Amino acid sequence: MMGVPVVCVLVLAFMCHSYSLEMQNPIYRFKRSQENVLSDTSNCMSRFKQQRVLTNTDNFSVDIRMPGVVPTGSDTYLCMAFPVPTNRDTYIVDFIPHASMETVHHMLLFGCQTPVSTRSYWDCGSVQGTCEDEASIMYAWARNAPPAKLPKDVGFKVGRNSGMSYFVLQIHYGEISAFRDHHRDCSGITLRMTSKPQPFIAGIYLLMSVDTVVLPGKRVTNADIACDYTSYPIYPFAFRTHTHQLGKVVSGYRIRDGKWSLIGRQSPQLPQAFYPTKKEVHVKYGDTIAARCVFTGEGRTSKTYIGGTSDDEMCNFYIMYYMDSKHAIPYMNCMETGSKELFQHIPAEANVPITVSPGHMNSGMHMGHSADHQDTGSLLDKNKAEQVLDQDFHLERVLVWPQSSLQLGQVSGLALDTNSNLVIFHRGDHHWGEDSFNSQARYQQRSLGPIQQSTILVVDPAKGNILKASGRNMFYLPHGITIDKENNYWVTDVALHQVLKVSSDGRDRTLLALGEAFTPGSDITHFCQPTDVAVDTGTGNIFVSDGYCNARILKFSPNGKYLSQWGAGSSDRRRRIPFQIPHSLVFLPERREVCVADRENGRIQCFITETGEFVKEIKKEEFGGKVFAITFSPAGGGLIFAVNGASAYHSVPLSGFVINYSTKEILDNFSPEKKEFKMPHDIVATRDGSVFVGDAGSKSVFKFTTEKSHRSVKKAGIEVQELEEMEMIIQTKERPEHNLTKMGAIQEMQKVVQQPRPQEEAEKENHKSAKKANREQGILPAIITTLLLIPLLVVISMGVFICWRNNNRCEVKTEPSSMGGILGKIRGKAVGSLNLGNFFASHKGYSRQGFDQLSTEDSDQERNDEDSSDSENEEYSAVPPPQSSS
Repeated sequence: MMGVPVVCVLVLAFMCHSYSLEMQNPIYRFKRSQENVLSDTSNCMSRFKQQRVLTNTDNFSVDIRMPGVVPTGSDTYLCMAFPVPTNRDTYIVDFIPHASMETVHHMLLFGCQTPVSTRSYWDCGSVQGTCEDEASIMYAWARNAPPAKLPKDVGFKVGRNSGMSYFVLQIHYGEISAFRDHHRDCSGITLRMTSKPQPFIAGIYLLMSVDTVVLPGKRVTNADIACDYTSYPIYPFAFRTHTHQLGKVVSGYRIRDGKWSLIGRQSPQLPQAFYPTKKEVHVKYGDTIAARCVFTGEGRTSKTYIGGTSDDEMCNFYIMYYMDSKHAIPYMNCMETGSKELFQHIPAEANVPITVSPGHMNSGMHMGHSADHQDTGSLLDKNKAEQVLDQDFHLERVLVWPQSSLQLGQVSGLALDTNSNLVIFHRGDHHWGEDSFNSQARYQQRSLGPIQQSTILVVDPAKGNILKASGRNMFYLPHGITIDKENNYWVTDVALHQVLKVSSDGRDRTLLALGEAFTPGSDITHFCQPTDVAVDTGTGNIFVSDGYCNARILKFSPNGKYLSQWGAGSSDRRRRIPFQIPHSLVFLPERREVCVADRENGRIQCFITETGEFVKEIKKEEFGGKVFAITFSPAGGGLIFAVNGASAYHSVPLSGFVINYSTKEILDNFSPEKKEFKMPHDIVATRDGSVFVGDAGSKSVFKFTTEKSHRSVKKAGIEVQELEEMEMIIQTKERPEHNLTKMGAIQEMQKVVQQPRPQEEAEKENHKSAKKANREQGILPAIITTLLLIPLLVVISMGVFICWRNNNRCEVKTEPSSMGGILGKIRGKAVGSLNLGNFFASHKGYSRQGFDQLSTEDSDQERNDEDSSDSENEEYSAVPPPQSSS
């Protein structure tokens, strides 16, 4: 009989041991975290209710969420009412969505006095609707759109005197297969609000087609809406487009005296966010507001009507505007079909589709009837991308790169070739000094001749050894470099005032030259100190940032034909701030955008490549007023890497930044630990996550690699933090030939040392047999370590004694070692002291102040004298002419 309990104990011990091994596996812990999120629906609302926090007496946040719902069928519309949490007049200034297009087709937020119900949620896709009285749309979301922040001094008014005492959240759940895992949905919106009176009140003007029919197989069907405007002036500052799968492009216009002025134009297959309007177009009494949606019936076998299901279509153009508070109207709409005579004069651009990558098209398939056939692999890829974005990666410099000296001059440009090799563009023995240009921006040192050294170096990104060198006797003052898919170099030279296409075969052939050598200018055939080039990988079109004297972006065909140009965009309702040295460009393939590092304005601006329409601006206090260079990685849904520069008006450190493109939040900043940046001038990111920074001041290139310190798992609007276990590293002997980085050392030691951690033993406190086994396993290493330390202590004691005998004193100096470096980096990053500040960056408001024009430009020059001050490290150029603020 005693044998049965013994067997049970042994089985229990084995199960506990197996469970502990599984819990050490990060993949297992990741899966369990997901399961906990899905099963713990009781936490769904309680967790978010805790987030209704007053930040001070005036500002607070309100979470509006579904209470863990499960739609009973496809194309279900569910609504829930939430009372405005104060009796005072309050103003919404931010909308932060919490939803995924894998689950939610779209969300709408209404404001009204009397909702259909004030109890739980209800089916609002039926005759019940949303509100008993008039409902005003305040916010709309679809297709993973990012948060929307209103301009300064603008807010949606709710509360006492607004006629809106309730919010109603409406969510359209598309394909029911999204709930096969039986999770409960807590999607919704966070509202950031203030009780401070806002001088301008926001509102929504919705243009919507109600009678369009898309014929099957017909290549183009237009849905036109137009209404005369008969109220007080409105000032549009953002727009949003919405269709279902057949929509190709949606455009909105103001018509005044027969002239069509664009308010906004976008593909509805891109994230359906509120995008800033292209230009300041206000609407007044007597104007006409018009919109056109372009559909295609190709691939359909029956007519498609306007309707509420995913297989129907919609044609919506939202205008988010502000009005003077005393005339404020919160919501207006237009549903009238525009006349054919009126739309004969619509600009041709309204019928030009905006190219969308297959990734964006495929990601919307779950909304329609083909969701059941969605490829499982694509879902896994998407989950991986989300996981990458949710992980907190910190970039640290690789100290042993390059392994041999590269003998560089001022490093002005970096790029990656088609083989993923690093390409460095540098100035050899030339430098940009105060005497390099006269007041007309003409180069004054032509007598020096071109740079005789190889200015273009192809370098192994792993080790840093030179694979190929070219570019001798071609350039005078190199600046930017970009490489196209044929592996040709597109470079700029600020002394030549030219953009050159150069072969990479080592024969230094100039395949195309744009601009006139040594001749600055501002027309379409001349540049003035151009800085960088971006290449559209799809069309081959090129974009040039021009530059130190001019404030514009120019677009050319692959063979050099001029196509168009544009200046800075504006996210400020009061004025448009021109570029001040557009210094760096990057092309975003999936988004069909080109982003600009506007150096002296300390901001990043992005534009649609086809039209030059302004999309967004990223401007952070951490930049310190200057952004020198940017690059892009599609990892995690889109990351922008940037470097800043020294500023006379700010004292922020020189560093690199990792920025979430969608949310515009800084996820990480990085810089060398020992050898500081002097003038980080260009940056490039590789597919494996490495980042290279070219520094013109120190004439060097830095390599950084990523390292994750925790992961965040997200599902159905719930976020669970999971901390990675840190392994203790004991390095008994330093081996100079390895020179391991922190992550490399950790990985190598993990392969050798597999001892259980003390805290894991404590977790098995209730399983005595398993705990006993773990203790026995830990005795032998402890004994061995103690025996090894005793002789070491004896030797050290003898050395100290001999030193004291010989000199009557002994100075002990600790030298840095690889062991100390590793332990030092690990110290302070234990579970209890993990700093999440970089990952969960605080949401900061827009900075709306420009910077005065500088009389001297920051520079790429470094004196040969090592004692030269920072003020001597300058790129000198002619002062740009005064620019208007219009």
